[in-house]
Amino acid sequence: MIGYTGRPMRAAHYQLLATAQRAASDGASAVAARRGRLHLTHGTVETPAFMPVGTAGTVKSLSPVDLQDAGAQMVLANTYHLWVRPGHEIIQRLGGLHRFMDWEGPILTDSGGYQVFSLKDMRKVSEQGVRFRSPLDGEWRMLTPEVAVEIQEALGVDVAMAFDECIEWPADRDRVIASTERTTRWLRRCLEARQKSDRTALFGIVQGGFHQDLRIAHAQELAGMDLDGYAIGGLSVGEPREELFTTVAYTAPHLPADKVRYLMGVGYPHDLVDGVLAGVDLFDCVLPTRSARFGSAFTSAGRITIKHGRYRDDPRPLDESCACYTCARFSRAYLRHLFTSNEILAPRLLTLHNVTFYQRLMGRLRAAVEEGPDALLRLRSLAVGWMRPLGQDGPPTDSEP
Repeated sequence: MIGYTGRPMRAAHYQLLATAQRAASDGASAVAARRGRLHLTHGTVETPAFMPVGTAGTVKSLSPVDLQDAGAQMVLANTYHLWVRPGHEIIQRLGGLHRFMDWEGPILTDSGGYQVFSLKDMRKVSEQGVRFRSPLDGEWRMLTPEVAVEIQEALGVDVAMAFDECIEWPADRDRVIASTERTTRWLRRCLEARQKSDRTALFGIVQGGFHQDLRIAHAQELAGMDLDGYAIGGLSVGEPREELFTTVAYTAPHLPADKVRYLMGVGYPHDLVDGVLAGVDLFDCVLPTRSARFGSAFTSAGRITIKHGRYRDDPRPLDESCACYTCARFSRAYLRHLFTSNEILAPRLLTLHNVTFYQRLMGRLRAAVEEGPDALLRLRSLAVGWMRPLGQDGPPTDSEP
């Protein structure tokens, strides 16, 4: 256990509270899990933690009160989208992103790198940065490491992500080497551009493609820079799931033990468990909100696709073990009626449930780390079961999500 003696001078301080470790053996997964606290300007986050994604300053369909009720501690917003609309200067004049969206807890912003690199034919990459044409307003813009830091500090967020180069998968080794080296140069420019390092932390992003030696070398290089936190990036870009978590497992041990570790853009419930087993502390993903908008709910008995006819007259809640507002008040039949009638309340209620499900899972993961490796591996078995469609053979038997 690491003691904590007061508010740190830097904008982020990670406090390690407990670990659960076990080497892989007899087909059992290795365990290198951590339980901690991340102290930030706008509050403390118990880790492992999952950040709901509020790209444009809102988690789709949910209010800040909904998020609090669901148990969310920290949310993610996107630099690129807020820069284009309504503009970071407007948000700054109105008191910053926290006041703008009425969220009192910590906020992390993605640097916008993933979004501009996904534009493909509408962008041009150079050493200076990325020139791109925004599909939102048709304007040509130049996003550089300096601009990314300027925007995020103007928003007043707790954690800013360094601007990195996101590349396609698969990519050949020479391409990965050149991209990773550029990411490091851009990180140094981000560090030099900071004006509010006492209030907005800066996390670096480990790249290196799916080449183990390149990943480890980049992790070690960034670890030597004493950053506020570290993200594992460049994953969940189409690669097989096994390759993703193999990469996380050999990368995480080379990051500083006294700094928070963030796995970007992952994932399903069993992905979160595997990330925690590998030593990751922080996660984000659009899955719980996007799935809800398509009528899919995660439950402790398996996944529900609410439009199915079997729920037409089903009086039960989505999840009989869940106490969220949706499950406490509405039946599957009513939710199906809303969804098939294209009522806006349907995605809202499903989103509220899914976000609550994810937050309850993270609470259970925190408790399991404190209990030990066996508890974590039992939870992993359950999480795999939660991915099955409801009613399929072999449903999970534990009623707690």
